[in-house]
Amino acid sequence: MENRRGKGLSFARRIYKPRIIGLGIGSISVIGALYPLSMPAWVWVLLLFNGFVWAHLAYQLSTRSPFPYQAEQRNLLFDSLAGGFWTAVTQFSPVTAVTILSMMAMNNVAAGGKRLFLRGLLAQAVGIAMAWTLFGIKFDPNVSLIEVYTCLPMLTLYPMAIGMVCYQLAIKLSDHKRALSALSRIDSLTGLLNHGSWKDLLNIKFHKCQQQQGQATIALIDIDHFKHINDIHGHTVGDAVLRQLSQVLRQHLREDDLAGRYGGDEFCVILPRMPLKEAAHVMEQLRETFSNYRHPQIPELRVSLSIGLADFHPSFEDAVMWLNAADRALYAAKDTGRNRVKITDCVAANSA
Repeated sequence: MENRRGKGLSFARRIYKPRIIGLGIGSISVIGALYPLSMPAWVWVLLLFNGFVWAHLAYQLSTRSPFPYQAEQRNLLFDSLAGGFWTAVTQFSPVTAVTILSMMAMNNVAAGGKRLFLRGLLAQAVGIAMAWTLFGIKFDPNVSLIEVYTCLPMLTLYPMAIGMVCYQLAIKLSDHKRALSALSRIDSLTGLLNHGSWKDLLNIKFHKCQQQQGQATIALIDIDHFKHINDIHGHTVGDAVLRQLSQVLRQHLREDDLAGRYGGDEFCVILPRMPLKEAAHVMEQLRETFSNYRHPQIPELRVSLSIGLADFHPSFEDAVMWLNAADRALYAAKDTGRNRVKITDCVAANSA
């Protein structure tokens, strides 16, 4: 409910400024056609209200409504009704009628597509019927020079206003699309790359190293006895441990290093342009920092990491071989007591 109201308010705000511009300069077009006609004073008062007061009243009605979107749709239909009314009052003077009705159609299509366009046509017909009831059915095919000049602002400024609103909306949609694309690549718990995104980047990095004879190291990181932590202390504590590791990773990695959550308690890192020994030093610092973590509610909880490292080797046929080399190093760290960093055996990796 709250989300729908927020969207409705956003819609009302987008309509507000174009309505001020459209009704203000639209009333000038109507004045040009009404000027030669003998009209009662209340018509001029109504025109001034419609041109310079209604936009602000419509905004207040929509923003104060529990359902702003529906209220704004009603306001748009009233705009269409008023457009039909003034078209008939000005006796369908060609330039004024075409200006009002075409700008109204453009506004309705931009605001609500085909559905609002068709409903707007019906509202315009009601407005025309009201004017004919009050003033009779009249048509004036003549066009004066003053009508042409008073319609020019509407024909130039209002399309610019609508175009600007559409442009701003397109930019916002593009930003939302980029944000959604980024979210689809991120693990929601840790904020790091998810499994699929990290593997895609590993393939890219592998081919780059292959083509440029570059240097890079990958690390696979496993939280020791993580299942035991979940079983004894619960998944809330386990999630806190995962978030802590992601935070420590960010502290120890460079800006262009790529960290991801590979599995439940397994993390992975690509370290571009970093030799194996330097990577081992960085991972050792990370392991020591993480081992100092204490959960605020469970101070007796101890955590540790097993880490396997593998640098790029020209003999690797694909990224999977590189990843397998790091995986063997990780299992070596686990098999030799955990809580340590192990470097891949290149000879074993090449022969595998």
